[in-house]
Amino acid sequence: MIDEMEKECLEQFKLIDDICFCNSEKVLKAFQENSVSETHFNSTTGYGYNDAGRDVIEKVFAKVFKAEDAIVRNQFISGSHALSVTLFALLRPNDTLLSITGKPYDTLDEVIGIVDNSSSLKSFNVKYEQIDLIDNDFDYKKIEDVLKNKKIKVIEIQRSKGYSTRKSITIDKLEKVIKFIKNIDSKVIIMIDNCYCEFVSTKEPIEVGADIVVGSLIKNLGGGIAPNGAYVVGKKDLINLVGERLSLPGEGKEVGPSLGINKYLLQGLFFAPSVVASSLKTAVLASKVFENLGYDVEPKYNEERADIVQNIIFHNEDKLIKFCQGIQAASPIDSYVEPIPWDMPGYQDKVIMAAGTFTQGSSIELSCDGPIREPYIAYLQGSLMYPYGKLAIMKALEYIKRGCHEMK
Repeated sequence: MIDEMEKECLEQFKLIDDICFCNSEKVLKAFQENSVSETHFNSTTGYGYNDAGRDVIEKVFAKVFKAEDAIVRNQFISGSHALSVTLFALLRPNDTLLSITGKPYDTLDEVIGIVDNSSSLKSFNVKYEQIDLIDNDFDYKKIEDVLKNKKIKVIEIQRSKGYSTRKSITIDKLEKVIKFIKNIDSKVIIMIDNCYCEFVSTKEPIEVGADIVVGSLIKNLGGGIAPNGAYVVGKKDLINLVGERLSLPGEGKEVGPSLGINKYLLQGLFFAPSVVASSLKTAVLASKVFENLGYDVEPKYNEERADIVQNIIFHNEDKLIKFCQGIQAASPIDSYVEPIPWDMPGYQDKVIMAAGTFTQGSSIELSCDGPIREPYIAYLQGSLMYPYGKLAIMKALEYIKRGCHEMK
């Protein structure tokens, strides 16, 4: 059955390969134009002064994104950490942060102050407002009303769906809303959470008018090789603020030792277009197979994609758990471990997470997770190589079938 479904996905696979080729050319040119050499693999410790490799990595990332500047560091623990640092860098007491894609991802609840925390933005008198999407598109009327009646410092747009049921934001939709916002208030800072979205299309948010963009290196751009870290790209003055928040005022980007990570960050970026393509093919096949079996899926296998995430909606707790356990059983690391729902730090619901990865929490390698709440959605993402993704889909189906048999 899976082989038959795969044949129906070949047209989508060809589109993915075309995007991969375009992004591969972009990355290669960025390496060549910045004269990357073996000497840039060298490590620094301590303060990290004059780390040539670190500096060239940031030039390469800026070139790939067509940004003025970049900060790419292993001192960022995660994408959520980079988002938190960026928000604290850009916002001051009495400023207002506006999200126009509804509530951000769960791990930012305590950063913003949606959930009480004495270290949140709210505790520093930073105000927060949000505008929900309408039918998976921006609420242009509300955005206009808010911008004309209130002073907004930063607008945050989360492209990927997170743990919501909405669609992810395509680059075309992003371009349209950015133009709309800038026509009303050209000074507002537009910040994009780009996690899971890099290299899914041939353009990135800076190219369509965003001011600053944040993402994780244990997702798309790390290519499964980067052991940790995150990036922020954008306007030079804004990146300077982020650097001074990550380290300290007056030193900013000038400090931060690479600790032997430079080669992995460069190699990860080099592999990233191909790895993202494998992840997308895995998602397309999963969508086709599970829709064929009668499950609700989002996006459909032949829809335009904005990120690597595939939703499979089970409407059943046991099937969600069995699916995640099947993905874990198909992993190269800890395949013998049975994931169960648990109270994961930063989340309000119990979460089940399958990630038998070489790097802990590396979504791009092959992972699946979901909150234990209605409608019981599995969020599948990653696969360094497409054949491993296909094998994982087969194993997950086996687990669901076995679970249904046991329930009978």
